[in-house]
Amino acid sequence: MAEAVLRLRAAELGLAEVNSAGVFASSRAHPVDKRALAVLEQRGYGMDRRWRSRKVRTEDFDKHDLILAMDRDTLRGLRAMRPAVSPARLGLFLAGMTGLGVDEVPDPYYGAGNAFVHVLDLIEARVHTWPGSLAVFHRSEG
Repeated sequence: MAEAVLRLRAAELGLAEVNSAGVFASSRAHPVDKRALAVLEQRGYGMDRRWRSRKVRTEDFDKHDLILAMDRDTLRGLRAMRPAVSPARLGLFLAGMTGLGVDEVPDPYYGAGNAFVHVLDLIEARVHTWPGSLAVFHRSEG
């Protein structure tokens, strides 16, 4: 879901490239969850129906400047697999956000019916503060 939102707004956010991948993802590629797709479409975000999940790869740490995790477990997984020398900054997607009542984006997959709506609300909140909030992701993080 974050990939769809960030891709749509990449130019205004100063992002050259946006990708998503999972630390604990299955080795088998899966399509976007139909519930996520429905919520995204309700808010006007397009998602390529050919999109498939993938696992984080070692080369991602060299290819990307910033790698954000939705929750602490994923951040720990990223830190564990990060090569010793990597230019990538690591952090939580909601780092530095206040007033949300949470600092992690929950996995909506097993959540209640409105879990995907809640996740999209959190993603949009982060995107609205994006340019001014990147200072929380220092090179020393990770």
